[in-house]
This record gives sequence, C-alpha cells and structure tokens, in this order.
Amino acid sequence: MAGGVSARKTIVFDGVCVLCSAWVGFVIKRDLQQEFQFAAVQTATGRELLLRHGIDPDNPVTFLLVEDGVAYGNSDAVLRIVSRFGVAWRLLARIVSVIPRPLRDALYGVIARNRYRIFGRREVCFAPSAREMGRFLH
Repeated sequence: MAGGVSARKTIVFDGVCVLCSAWVGFVIKRDLQQEFQFAAVQTATGRELLLRHGIDPDNPVTFLLVEDGVAYGNSDAVLRIVSRFGVAWRLLARIVSVIPRPLRDALYGVIARNRYRIFGRREVCFAPSAREMGRFLH
C-alpha cells in the first residue's frame, strides 16, 4: 500500500452507504486540485487504514480523512475537507468550527449510526466513473 497512498489526502468511506457515496461525489465535484483520493471501507486499503487508526472496519461510525499520516474523523474531517473548496466553504467551516466539538460530533454520530436507515444502503459498493478511477485506492 505504501505506493498507493500518495501525498494526496485520503478519504476512507463506506462504499455501500448512499449518504457516504453522495459525499464522495460532492467532494469530487469541488476538489478542483484533486487533492483527495478515496478508499472504500470494503477495499483492502480502506480496511487497513481504518485498522491502523483504531476504527473497526466492520462497524465504522465515521469516515476517515488521513492527511500526512494524521487521521481525522467525525466533524473535524468534514470541516478540514470542505475548507479546501474555496473562500465560501472555508468561511462556513470556520463558523461551524465555533460550535464545540462534542456537540458537532454528537450530531455527526447520530447521523452516522442511522445512515442506512435514513439514507439507504446500496447492494454493491460505490463504483467511480472511468474518469475518476485513478483517484480510488483498492
């Protein structure tokens, strides 16, 4: 895997979660510099990254952002990611970051624990388009 995880920031996501897959599409659309690469929880790389950072790959309750070897989860990961999308998103991230982390993460946790019930679950893992394939780790 050492060759697969580059200087790009890596987002590990649940590939069968409808919300998580939509989140990946949201990031791809706004990540004009292609800073982020992706690994589904259902891949060997995704599982290994989760395990390395103390998250159960069979029951992940957060997606994971790995940046320069440092792992971020929950609302911190979301805020770090959206702050890369330009001035308006950076401002929004700063405003939201004023909310104490325990409150932000509590809301994040409620959504994460209920993501399949609220948003649904795919039968098969998210599949990127041919154009996006190079940004996905296996």
